[in-house]
Amino acid sequence: MSLRYDAGEVITAMVTPFNSKREIDYDKTEALVKHLVANGSDAVLVCGTTGESPTLTHEEEIELVSTAKRAAANKAKIIMGAGSNSTETAVMVAKLAEKEEVDAILSVVPYYNKPSQRGMIEHFSAIAESTKLPIILYNIPSRTGVNMQVETVKQLAEKYPNIVGLKQSFGDMDVITELKMNCPEDFVIYSGDDSLTLPMLSLGAHGVISVASHIFGTEIKSMIRNFKTGDILAAKNMHQKLYPCFKKFFMAPNPVPIKSALAYKGLIENFVRRPLVELSQSEQAELISAVRNFYHD
Repeated sequence: MSLRYDAGEVITAMVTPFNSKREIDYDKTEALVKHLVANGSDAVLVCGTTGESPTLTHEEEIELVSTAKRAAANKAKIIMGAGSNSTETAVMVAKLAEKEEVDAILSVVPYYNKPSQRGMIEHFSAIAESTKLPIILYNIPSRTGVNMQVETVKQLAEKYPNIVGLKQSFGDMDVITELKMNCPEDFVIYSGDDSLTLPMLSLGAHGVISVASHIFGTEIKSMIRNFKTGDILAAKNMHQKLYPCFKKFFMAPNPVPIKSALAYKGLIENFVRRPLVELSQSEQAELISAVRNFYHD
């Protein structure tokens, strides 16, 4: 079956590296993109919420996109986070993303405003009509305060060919079945939670928009490949081995733990922008212990 748009099976929602002044470290950004491309990522999502997008300026976003594109050197797709709780702003960023010639955009359900389903349809319709880029919708009720219903996704997917997929960060597996039964066959579903990837694959999801792939990209890629080629036992074993790290990477607000793990691996410096704060020493020890245990099991 051909997909409406295929961004790959492992998309890494990339952190934004900062220096001690909490300015973007573009050299580390370039090195991190190269690391991700070499370690299982089919696509890299920049300026998403894992990239601390609420704290980035539009100028910083443009520079991040061009740095990521240069570093990826056409070996992985570059997707830009282009969501907002203002429809006008989301449309503006979608146009900006198209001008920057990214491969696709990810657009989150408007947060804080708590729009109705009709409001969501109007919001995403405006974005879809403003750009030719492929759009992946992003449903994360724990952050936005509202849940995008299956019927809403179905209506948008049927009306707009450039609305190509959905990142679903919501643990109700019945919803995945309902999405697969109701949305067009070529519409793609991604897990938005690393720990839900394997169960969602079994219900027809294509892959994951991942945080853990910063550290375990090749392992996650292998888990997905094993599942799709019928080696379910190997996929289940890898899922269970990764599971403690999946959970520890969300022991504090994302991306605080994954940045700590990346700093431990020497890939970035361990800084986040306020209002986020870095892990305490005891939290960091707990996280690093889980990462070490993965390799020593």
